Amino acid sequence: MNSVKAAGPTGPERSVRSVKSVRRRARYGSYALELVMAAVAVLFLFPVYALITLALKEPRQIADSPLGLPAPPTAHNFTHAWSSASLGPALVNSAVITTLSLLLLVVIGSTGAYFLARRAQGLGYGLYILFLLGIVLPFQLGMIPLYKLVDSLGWLGTYQGMVLFYTGIQLPFTVFLYTGFIRTLPADYAQAALIDGCDHRQAFTRIVFPLLRPITGTVIILNAVFVWNDFFTPLLYLGGSARETVPVGVFSFVGQYVSDYGLVFAGLVLAALPVLVVFLLLQRYVIKGFAGGLKG
Repeated sequence: MNSVKAAGPTGPERSVRSVKSVRRRARYGSYALELVMAAVAVLFLFPVYALITLALKEPRQIADSPLGLPAPPTAHNFTHAWSSASLGPALVNSAVITTLSLLLLVVIGSTGAYFLARRAQGLGYGLYILFLLGIVLPFQLGMIPLYKLVDSLGWLGTYQGMVLFYTGIQLPFTVFLYTGFIRTLPADYAQAALIDGCDHRQAFTRIVFPLLRPITGTVIILNAVFVWNDFFTPLLYLGGSARETVPVGVFSFVGQYVSDYGLVFAGLVLAALPVLVVFLLLQRYVIKGFAGGLKG
């Protein structure tokens, strides 16, 4: 009798098995990636958990169990930080300085970037490189001359001194973002407006600037976070005056020998809320605008 050999898998069967094996490995890889991302999320959320729980605890609870859940939670730290510790006026000061600085940065940065983007040669290119140098060089190198300038103007302890400082410091970065984004826009829209009888100012305000909404949201978010959270400059320019900002006000809660950490963390929560609200409102513009600026 002729022996019959066991037939192995045919070509189509091997292909099906190979596809299943690849899908299985991809599924396991996806599960592993999800576990890693969950661990990273927990790692990033832990400081937020610590911040909120410590803000809701009394000093005795913080000493006994710093990372445990508050039992019971208390809002005394928030009310005390707002009233007795004068965090309310500090929030108003930060809001005024940040709003005025953002307004000037958006107006000056967008108009300047429009000129630089449409004049990519000669004077426009030279000015663009000059603005890029303003990004590379750390502003701390000019702190002493800037302080003397603001002092000579009589603007120490005033809103205008801080607004002037932040506008000058953040303008190169703002121009960089706006210029890159404007270069990605077709120039035909503005040229059509000029042909229809508009001047350059009208063409920019009516046609170009509405198209800059994504990058404007990015500019507002990035600059607002920097200005709002800056501690060293307000401490130097506004320390001891009635115009102290939130970081300086929170720093006043920390004493040399005694520190009320519940009050400190409550102040940090109150200080972070306005920036968080602005970010949630403009978050869809951040990545889109920033990517467009880098593309240009």
